[in-house]
Amino acid sequence: MSVLVDHDTRLSVAGITGREGTFHTLRDRDYGTNVVSGVTPGKGGHDVDGIPVFDTFHAAVAETGANTAMIFVPPRFAADSILEAEDAGISLIVAITEGIPAHDELRVYNHLRRGSSRLIGPNCPGILSPGKANVGIIPAQFFKQGGVGLVSRSGTLTYQIGNELAQRGFGNSSIVGIGGDPVPGSSFIDIIELFEADLETELIVMCGEIGGDDEERAADYIAAHVSKPVVAYIAGFTAPPGKTMGHAGAIVSGSRGTAAAKAEALEARGVRVARNPAQVADIAGEILGARV
Repeated sequence: MSVLVDHDTRLSVAGITGREGTFHTLRDRDYGTNVVSGVTPGKGGHDVDGIPVFDTFHAAVAETGANTAMIFVPPRFAADSILEAEDAGISLIVAITEGIPAHDELRVYNHLRRGSSRLIGPNCPGILSPGKANVGIIPAQFFKQGGVGLVSRSGTLTYQIGNELAQRGFGNSSIVGIGGDPVPGSSFIDIIELFEADLETELIVMCGEIGGDDEERAADYIAAHVSKPVVAYIAGFTAPPGKTMGHAGAIVSGSRGTAAAKAEALEARGVRVARNPAQVADIAGEILGARV
């Protein structure tokens, strides 16, 4: 099994005719993802390497049965593209776009929470279910099928930790990058809940970073609702106090949101917290047994 994307995924890509949209769409299709259409206003009737392009998500859904959307449009248009995908009936929306204004993210978040569509991102690397589907920019060659579910705020740390796990012989059920912006469409709790219910997932890895309190709230949820072992890594133990690091959401206020505070909250609830990415694989090996 896997979470969110699999062989039943029917992907439509907003911004498919742009340079990045074309490149990653074709990589995802080459991996085996069922890419059924793309959306670029004014380009309806064209195609990208045989993938039909439509002017709207409504037309793409009506003609190709798309159930998943990937957003590769510029920041100022991204919120409207997400909302259009939701209005067209698409159940899963993956927003890769970085730099969406925070007030647009909040508008999207408040609208989607009243409906049934799930948003992953913005500013995220997407979702990979090894051997089944890749929706986003995750370098799939690092990963293989297995029992470790990985959820992360950081794209590059997702790749590094995934590679560390792969070198120890561990595969993944799914890898989900939720993004590092202040208003993510899905939280750690949302994805951990899916991994807890997934029969294939044996262990959950959560990769957080400084800023906000998402990891602390996840710690409370894990203690109350999760039976599977969870290993965490928090990026930013050496971050200078008061400095925003990389992601827009990595803002620390006093002791709140620091790596130390997050690690303390998680460890107090039985979650083992690695101090570097390689140690995540060490702990996974202790829990699941060496695979190499």
